[in-house]
Amino acid sequence: MRIAVNGVHLNAEWYGHEQHPPLVLLHGFTGSTATWRPLFAGLARYQLRLIALDMLGHGASDVPADPERYRMEHCLEDILAVLRTLGIREGEAALLGYSMGGRIALYCAFSGFFRAVILESASPGLADPQARIERQRSDEALAERIEREGVPAFVNYWERLPLFASQQSLSEARQQALRAQRLQNSALGLANSLRGVGTGVQPALHERLSSLTIPALLLTGELDTKFCTIAEMMAGRLPRVEWQRVAGAGHAIHLERPEAYNQYVGQFCTKVLR
Repeated sequence: MRIAVNGVHLNAEWYGHEQHPPLVLLHGFTGSTATWRPLFAGLARYQLRLIALDMLGHGASDVPADPERYRMEHCLEDILAVLRTLGIREGEAALLGYSMGGRIALYCAFSGFFRAVILESASPGLADPQARIERQRSDEALAERIEREGVPAFVNYWERLPLFASQQSLSEARQQALRAQRLQNSALGLANSLRGVGTGVQPALHERLSSLTIPALLLTGELDTKFCTIAEMMAGRLPRVEWQRVAGAGHAIHLERPEAYNQYVGQFCTKVLR
């Protein structure tokens, strides 16, 4: 369902009983609400109401021409507006984000609206100003490449990144479904998402981690050494944190080890939302 908020439309899907506590799901770059559908039934067994959102430029949500519209502060405003439209009140919901969605979720966690946050393969941004500048440049180059070469060529490149090498263990059918979902995105939407909410342009949140008082669950795959290192740093600063390294998984734990993923997420939500 497309919901009008702040001059744009965001697509939302939900699953589970309306009387159950809400868990809001934010996908990664090139993802959509389809990311979460295979997990809906398993997570709903933990008596959760699941609400998945397409971020701007992805899935069935709008694709604004202005990259500034994609920025973190607008992500927060849009997410809260959708949830209020759906009748979700402050302090009721947990928020889960994967990769890009995890960076957005961490930013939103400081809003005071959410009861808990779950970060899968996520980071607080880049602390070093020069590193942020370099990342902005590389993201802009990638955005221009997407616009120049088109989504199919970009997806070919994206799927070959070392970050996603462990996804080769997925079944052929699952890999094809993932590819088909990625191909449904638009070149402008992906390019402007990089420009507006990429790692280089987001606010660095390292210094704020110690002030986040809500419970947090960090999930990383043991094969994803980069994000395990990031999670170790975050776990040392967050006041109320659990960190799970998932055996046999890379960056996309929800794809590669869905049963373990549902168990970690479901058990955490049972503790913090009851």
